[in-house]
Amino acid sequence: MNRNWVLMFFNAVFFLTAHAVYSQNSPAPIKLVDVILSPDHSDWKYLTSEKPLVKVTVLQYGVPLKNVKVEYATGPEMMNADGKGSLLLKDGSGTIQMETSKQPGFRYLKVKTTHNNNSYENQVKLAFSPEAIEATTTLPADFNQFWKQSMDALRDVPLDPQVEHLPAYSTSTVDVFLVSIQTTGKGQRMYGYLCKPKKAGKYPVIFSPPGAGVKPFAPATSLAEQGFISFTTEIHGLSPMLDASVYRSISTAFGDYWLHNLNDRDAYYYKRVYLGCVRAIDYLCSLPEFDGKNVAVTGGSQGGALSIVTAALHPKVNCLVAFYPALCDITGYLHNRAGGWPHMLNQVSAPVVNRPDNLKTLQYFDVVNFARQIKVPGFYSWGYNDNTCPPTSVYAAINTIKAPKTIRITPVSAHWRFEETNRESINWIKEQLKLVEPGSK
Repeated sequence: MNRNWVLMFFNAVFFLTAHAVYSQNSPAPIKLVDVILSPDHSDWKYLTSEKPLVKVTVLQYGVPLKNVKVEYATGPEMMNADGKGSLLLKDGSGTIQMETSKQPGFRYLKVKTTHNNNSYENQVKLAFSPEAIEATTTLPADFNQFWKQSMDALRDVPLDPQVEHLPAYSTSTVDVFLVSIQTTGKGQRMYGYLCKPKKAGKYPVIFSPPGAGVKPFAPATSLAEQGFISFTTEIHGLSPMLDASVYRSISTAFGDYWLHNLNDRDAYYYKRVYLGCVRAIDYLCSLPEFDGKNVAVTGGSQGGALSIVTAALHPKVNCLVAFYPALCDITGYLHNRAGGWPHMLNQVSAPVVNRPDNLKTLQYFDVVNFARQIKVPGFYSWGYNDNTCPPTSVYAAINTIKAPKTIRITPVSAHWRFEETNRESINWIKEQLKLVEPGSK
């Protein structure tokens, strides 16, 4: 047999085998059966006196399934169900009448069905006068004094930046560096990726603190490609370039870091983290390429929380973007409603955490009390279906902010955001920093 034909034969076999393996192991990009929930208010928002009506549709291949039975449960957000029922959808659709909420907040509807011995489910969480949600956490009288003294103690700690160029991550227009800076004292360091435009000039800076967890991450050059100097960090004093297996072992032993030294406000884990974010801004503003005036901070989840904290503490921050911020109104659970991530006071954790010394410390770190200090414009976005950072807790924080607010609610979102909203937030930052004309794209 001709050698070329042999090679073609084996290449074809390899392709078909690889394709078969890929097909067997890859999850389907869509569900076989969809449970569609459609509230009768398009914005999913109601007054506390209103009873929502939710249309339920079960689809297979985009076509309603006939004579399908659904079971449902309703209740206050993140709390036990206070209503249950079932419904036969003869033509594949029907309606469920939900109860109202007597207090500003959220109620959920969870719907489940079984088809061919497989279960399918969906949820919606509906808002009731959410702009009237009030925070449960209180502001300590010495809150500002505590944080001023904490930041004053940093003055004698040199940043001592250690910078390593990373050619493998750099592009034709952006230089990428692994950077570590000293935060609160000798040996206390924060690592991150610095991305700078290669073209000589002066640039605005943008700080991106991380979401929760102990995990590696790769640099992202998109902001630098748009004319920012960006600094994306971790918070645990670990290089993001460590092997993933090392991170897994550390995370196993170190997972609940938000509980470390919770009984002592001066030793609590997040104190070093919050001050490290302040130091990140100090570092960015020390760069010779910094334009001297434009400073932004953006993040989501824990990063959204740290964005609010950083903007509240550092006077050079001009604007912030916070997506579904964590650590908001943590004490909500003590008032029979949802509290913020990491849910330290829910039914599982409350017996361990609900102690006077712990609760006192939390007052100095709850993002609600930093939101009360915000003086610069902010872009805030979250979804109603989020069970990680429940919207009740987010509203509790954002409702306290007196500075200008741009709010983008995408009610269907859970703990994620749409790319359209992401792009809007970057354009908003550019407008705030007067880098583009308002409304331009």
